[in-house]
Amino acid sequence: MIVDTQVSRRSPIPARAGIGLRAPHIRQVLDTRPDVAWFEVHSENYFAPGGRAAADLDAVRRDYALSLHGVGLSLGGSDPLDAAHIDHLKRAIACFAPGLVSEHLCWTAAGMQHFHDLLPLPYTEEALRHVSGRIVEAQERLDARLLIENVSSYLEFGHSTIPEWEFLREVAARSGCGILLDVNNVYVSAINHGFDARKYIDAIPAEAVGEIHLAGHVAKDIEGTSLLIDSHSRPVTEAVWDLYAYALKKTGPKPTLIEWDSELPEFGVLQAEAAKAASYLEARHVAAA
Repeated sequence: MIVDTQVSRRSPIPARAGIGLRAPHIRQVLDTRPDVAWFEVHSENYFAPGGRAAADLDAVRRDYALSLHGVGLSLGGSDPLDAAHIDHLKRAIACFAPGLVSEHLCWTAAGMQHFHDLLPLPYTEEALRHVSGRIVEAQERLDARLLIENVSSYLEFGHSTIPEWEFLREVAARSGCGILLDVNNVYVSAINHGFDARKYIDAIPAEAVGEIHLAGHVAKDIEGTSLLIDSHSRPVTEAVWDLYAYALKKTGPKPTLIEWDSELPEFGVLQAEAAKAASYLEARHVAAA
C-alpha cells in the first residue's frame, strides 16, 4: 500500500490524554476508532518507506493527532550525529505530519556500537555545551523543533557538577528545544538517588514543557540495593499520579501520554489509564477557569 505523502497538514496535540500506540493494538484502533485524544509512536518503527506498517499509521493519523517519539538519535553521544538516522526521521516527519517530535536527553551509542538503552549523561558544563549544540544541529537538519525528555537513571557520575533539573532547563534555554517532562522518570530517579522530585518539577519552566509522559515502574533488588526500574510494564503508581498532579499545578494542562511498552495489556487497560490522566487534566482546566 502507498502512503499519501501529499497530506502534510499537522494536527496539533491537544492538552488531553493520549496513548502510546504499539503494533499489537493498531488493527483494533483502525477497526473500532476508540475515543482517544491522540497517539504517539516510536519514530524508528516507521523509518522504512511504504509497506503495511506505514499505511496503517497513515490511516491512524487521518483520524487522530499523532506524535513521533525517538529513541535512537543519541543526542548526548560522542559519535557524529547519524546522517542516515536524521534523513529517515525527516522523511517520517514529512510523511506523517506529527504534531510533536521528541527525543531523549541521553546517549545510546559509542564507536558506532548501539547499546539499545537510554544512558544518562554526566551533568557537567562540557556535556551541557556538547548536547545543546547537537540538539541545535539536529533541529536545523530536521527543520523541526524537538521536545527533549529526561531519562530515568540508576547510577550517577561522580564528576557531575550540575543538578539534573538545572541541566535540562539550561539545555532547553541554549538550544531552543522544548521539554518532554517524564514524571515517572523524575520519580524513579528521585527515589534511586535521594533527591526531592518536587524540587525537580519546580525547576522546569512551564512554558518549555510541550508534553508529559506517565508510565509504570518496578522495584528490583540489585546486589543488595533496591532500585526502581522504569519498566513501562505496569500501571502508573499512586505516587507518580500524585507527582503528576503537582506537576500540572506548575505547568498547567499539557498533552499527557500513557506509555506501556512491555507486558502489553489489552487496549482497554491503556484507555483506563488515559481516562485517569484525563480526570487530572480536567481538574486543572477547571481550576484555571
